[in-house]
Amino acid sequence: MTRDRRHSRAQARAALLLAFPIRHATWARAATAALCLCLPFASGWAQPAATKPAEPAADPCVEFVARLPNVKAPLCSAARLVPTVGRSVQGRTIYQRDVVSPEPRLRVLVVGAMHGDELSSASVALHWIQRATETPANVYWRFIPALNPDGLMARPAKRVNADGVDLNRNFPTPNWARDAKIYWEQRTRKDPRRWPGPKPLSEPESKYFHDEMERFQPDLIVSIHAPYGVLDFDGPTVPPDRLGRLYLDQLGIFPGSLGNYGGVHKGMPVVTIELPSALRTPMDVEMRQMWLDLLHWMDEHLKPARDADAKAVPVKVKKSG
Repeated sequence: MTRDRRHSRAQARAALLLAFPIRHATWARAATAALCLCLPFASGWAQPAATKPAEPAADPCVEFVARLPNVKAPLCSAARLVPTVGRSVQGRTIYQRDVVSPEPRLRVLVVGAMHGDELSSASVALHWIQRATETPANVYWRFIPALNPDGLMARPAKRVNADGVDLNRNFPTPNWARDAKIYWEQRTRKDPRRWPGPKPLSEPESKYFHDEMERFQPDLIVSIHAPYGVLDFDGPTVPPDRLGRLYLDQLGIFPGSLGNYGGVHKGMPVVTIELPSALRTPMDVEMRQMWLDLLHWMDEHLKPARDADAKAVPVKVKKSG
């Protein structure tokens, strides 16, 4: 490994440690002691003022092409996104696309733009829809390119949704009512970009994704983020050591995160991809290599969590107009 790569990964790790707790036992004991000194969870946290509802676009590609890096109209149109029942705080439709092989062995749920200011994550999800249609694999793919469309379409784009909630702190992990508040106040010093919300699943976007996990019952969740340039993993199987130029660096879990809820609590493996930039996608050849590395790891280490003949429950859809 070159000196530049070691330095880059060290910088990324230092940045992430500001937001991620540490798994070591000594730190865990210290954190537990700190929790005991804290006041009970407050019944109400101050919330941002309500924002004006947005009219959902009839064609999601109109907004996606105008907003996302490295996404042109033909790519987005070929993704053939369909509306789901999911809606954002401002009323925007959450779109998805299924790509199903003739004899799927695994079900994989891919989500991008959980944080609206990570534009590249939605772009990569759209590019990977194209890869899924071109690459033979015994997989039932379900892609949700933009879980937080309000944050994505805000000017400037925002990590949080229109209620000011970090969706990746809003999942119902054990002891959320106690731990989420303590973590937000003490570890992030009330960073508004990481506010977990007044209660778990308080937001329509996180509630929709939670329900989607129950409906679809994935064998794997791939959550695309940016900009730390590392690969993280939570779950019961052997993690991938790399995807393309992203190397595994497991840095911990925190209250309300998808990795904690899905990978640790529910036993659904969660691969968290942290792209190097939130505003630029990797080069096409690199996105392709990441995709191929993911398929290779899935083939070697991922096994169906249920009978192969079990059917996924299809997502209910309704018109976006």
